[in-house]
Amino acid sequence: MIGLELDELSVDGCITKAPCGGEAAGRSPVDRGKQGLKRSVATEARGVPLGIVSAGANRHDSPLLVPTLEAAMKQVGELPDQVNVNLDRGYDSDKTRCALAELGFTGEIARKAVPAPIQAGKRWVVERSHAWMNGFGKLRRCSEKRSLVVDFYLYLSAAIVTLRMLIRRATPRYRWDSRPITKGLK
Repeated sequence: MIGLELDELSVDGCITKAPCGGEAAGRSPVDRGKQGLKRSVATEARGVPLGIVSAGANRHDSPLLVPTLEAAMKQVGELPDQVNVNLDRGYDSDKTRCALAELGFTGEIARKAVPAPIQAGKRWVVERSHAWMNGFGKLRRCSEKRSLVVDFYLYLSAAIVTLRMLIRRATPRYRWDSRPITKGLK
């Protein structure tokens, strides 16, 4: 795919509220056991969402890694020979390393004893994509019960995030002299 940096992938999960419960909801460990939704997102090196998987909030991040990477590979098609996957310390286990090796990826996994800001390196793009996706109220507080509808909203938000990223990249690059200038684009 033209313009995608597929040699560096970042994967992370995010928990949001799901007060009405539903097929994709589960007890949230961070919200006193209320219903919650977890989404796992794989992004390329600049933060374009490639693969998304939803599950209950009570699921750990590491079992969602393989389905998320498989969803990304299904969307993109053929990946480069050398792909590095950047993960946070929730994925720090031998099971994760074996799963990455089976898929033919190398992994850069944060260690459990080192503070997070020091290791954030290339993972911040997936955190930013999660923050942008949380900007959609329907995902921040999901009231849908059917997992098919939840997945629809996840894919819709990923498409809008991708479109916004394309516009942000194109705005300073493709300018012409007679173009009207606004305060924010000087």
